[in-house]
Amino acid sequence: MLLRLTLLAALATAAAGQEPQYDLLIKNGHVIDAKNHLSAIRDVAIRDHKIAAVAANIPPGRAFKVIDARGMYVTPGLVDMHVHVYAGTGQKNAYSGDLSVYPDGFTFRSGVTTVADAGSSGWRNFPDFKDRVIDRAKTRVLAFLNIVGKGMGGGKIEQDVSDMDAQATAKRALEFPQVVVGIKTAHFAGPEWVAVDRAVEAGTIAHIPVMVDFGTFRPERPYQELVLKHLRPGDISTHMYLDAVPLLDEKGTILPYVFEARKRGVIFDLGHGAGSFLFRQAAGAMHQGFGPDSISTDLHVSSMNSGMKDMLNVMSKMLNLGETIDQVITQSTWNPAREIRREELGNLDVGADADVTILRVERGDFGFVDSFGARMKGNQRLVAELTVRDGLVVWDQNGISREDYGKLGPKYRPQGDNRWDGTINSTVRGRR
Repeated sequence: MLLRLTLLAALATAAAGQEPQYDLLIKNGHVIDAKNHLSAIRDVAIRDHKIAAVAANIPPGRAFKVIDARGMYVTPGLVDMHVHVYAGTGQKNAYSGDLSVYPDGFTFRSGVTTVADAGSSGWRNFPDFKDRVIDRAKTRVLAFLNIVGKGMGGGKIEQDVSDMDAQATAKRALEFPQVVVGIKTAHFAGPEWVAVDRAVEAGTIAHIPVMVDFGTFRPERPYQELVLKHLRPGDISTHMYLDAVPLLDEKGTILPYVFEARKRGVIFDLGHGAGSFLFRQAAGAMHQGFGPDSISTDLHVSSMNSGMKDMLNVMSKMLNLGETIDQVITQSTWNPAREIRREELGNLDVGADADVTILRVERGDFGFVDSFGARMKGNQRLVAELTVRDGLVVWDQNGISREDYGKLGPKYRPQGDNRWDGTINSTVRGRR
């Protein structure tokens, strides 16, 4: 009914010679915007692909299209800062190839509008990644450059110390500052600190953070030393609830060094993946005050078909482990945006790009699975009701942005509009 009344109001406004002020208005939702310390019922208005207003009781007649988000959460578009999306190269058993996925098929349906590829490419093949995926995706795709020049090609490629060139990596990062957000080292199996230290060297030259997937845990380079000595403030340790991370002692008490590392500015990212999240690690740590700074998926072919599934499944796990909805949203929007130093993202500032997610919390009997195949019962899960990317509706689970077909007459025509809809561009603004 609200959509119908709004359409009539907008058409009446147009007939009176007054163009609606906003392209899209999301009303009555519970807005969570951590940057602006907002968690309350508000309306969000969009015009010309930007956030135009966030306020109480914006009149529906001011917008061409109104969506009623009553009973749902309205958030900035989710930011997943650990994915693998360098697909299409044909390289077997490699994240710089067949283990990656194209982003658009996995992002919008989970409320994600921005991803950061976590080191699938290095300085040598980044231009191909940019042309093949980044420049063609509707999802905003950013990237961590791998310290290995050939990226995550698997096997010997990722162990090739001679291809870990800090200068060349930093130079490539500085060549693409709008896209490259950090340096990544992953899967290194040697006893030396060379992979970490060269990644940090590259990050220092390019003035960007480093993300570390510690690879093989070895006594010659203890994890405690990584987060207490080798990483800089603002650098990121991902896979924080991995089985190999020394997090809890034999009695289940959290080891104090992790709080010391956090105090000195090291960031701890969840990075679920196919093998990097255990309930016994996460539950034990969280109940003692060690939750994630950011939630991320480590999306790839294996993780999406196992316990991880998608961003909302990971966020739902954290809800059922005791975090509040405000914490989970903050860890999936504003926190990762700050961590990758893209503070124009992850918020609903007036003038910001209009990336908006509407989430619904379902109540019931659900089950969640960790990386070892262990199950946890839960009574709530998040569902993406609608996703807006750059001011356009790109995902609409239940058609809440649409008019019921029975009200459109026997010969209704395509209903999209290029001012608010990202799927059909067959009509002009103000017409049906």
